[in-house]
Amino acid sequence: QVQLVESGGGLVQPGGSLRLSCAASGLTLEDYNIGWFRQAPGKEREGVACILRSNTETYYSNFVKGRFTISRDYAKNTVSLQMNSLKPEDTAVYYCAAVRGTTTAYYHCSGAVISDYWGQGTQVTVSS
Repeated sequence: QVQLVESGGGLVQPGGSLRLSCAASGLTLEDYNIGWFRQAPGKEREGVACILRSNTETYYSNFVKGRFTISRDYAKNTVSLQMNSLKPEDTAVYYCAAVRGTTTAYYHCSGAVISDYWGQGTQVTVSS
């Protein structure tokens, strides 16, 4: 059974940092293009950061560029999202998603590519 499990969410003050992790069972993440998405209450899900299977390309949405970093840990079969300088508007449930095949990181994050697997999400709340 394939599972993606996110962890690392929580409550943080504005300007703080969190590191989210996406762990997999039943599949090897290095075989997949991976994306982090988020959904805030009353809003549509949006792509945050995506990385290709080849690890040669990443994409960041404009609202996180320069603050968030997506990376792979092949030994641990995880993909992380380092989030710095967090803002209240970053508050959302964050999901990781995996898709096979040929795509671009932009297309994955834009939603043009339908992911094969999704995690259950982890809540990130940025508040003082």
